[in-house]
Amino acid sequence: MKNTRRSLLQLSAMSSLLALPCLNLQAASAPRKLGLIFPPADRVDPPEEGVAMYGDSITYLIEALGLETMTPEGYDAVQDRIRPAGERLAERGAEAVILMGTSLSFYKGEAYNQQLTQLLRDATGGLPVTTMSTAVINGLKGVGAKRMAVATAYNDEVNDRLRTFLGEHGLDVLAIEGLGIEAVEDIFSVNQPQLIEFGSRVSASAPDANALLVSCGGLRTLEILEPLEQRTGLPTISSTPHAMYAANALLGMDLRWPHYGQLMGM
Repeated sequence: MKNTRRSLLQLSAMSSLLALPCLNLQAASAPRKLGLIFPPADRVDPPEEGVAMYGDSITYLIEALGLETMTPEGYDAVQDRIRPAGERLAERGAEAVILMGTSLSFYKGEAYNQQLTQLLRDATGGLPVTTMSTAVINGLKGVGAKRMAVATAYNDEVNDRLRTFLGEHGLDVLAIEGLGIEAVEDIFSVNQPQLIEFGSRVSASAPDANALLVSCGGLRTLEILEPLEQRTGLPTISSTPHAMYAANALLGMDLRWPHYGQLMGM
């Protein structure tokens, strides 16, 4: 009788534990360690969007490359710093690594994006790795994108390279427009109401589009995903939120958020 009662109490306690929210259970375990390679030199803090999405379930280990301008010349200047950054992250205990900065990995096309991925895999001793560009492509495929409206922070030359990169993945860019930003520090002056208006305007110029992309890891886009989807009627993918979503998958975690756009609510 005592054993039966003890078993019932144990089952009751387990049921109560399982009824707790998933995030609380995740937070109770040790945080996973994610390595981030940021383009700008001054990025030393965890990404605000990642913290907003996943709280303290992830510890962010950060290495910075010192990118000064969002131009092909600027990207060329920091390429040799990517491998050492990956090596340092592995030494610091990262369980997975992502190269942030969309244009940093798409500007020479998909073949080069894959080369960077392999370089990081080798540098980290075979850790799970990805790039922000790959995360964006996977996000677009996840929402069934075919015909694109694209709003970016970039100048026309970088936009042309993004159009080519998207085309390599079978995505037809119907409209693409950038804010013309080159100096990295100028990205952070763009606010979210401006981005909502900008993304909506670009979307309106491509009435046959079936998805919207907002590209640039320096733009704060997490909170505008749902408003943009409501305004445009299009599933919306953006750089940092969907990079964090992809990195979360690399770690084998599953924390989804229903108020940050269609993909992350699936």
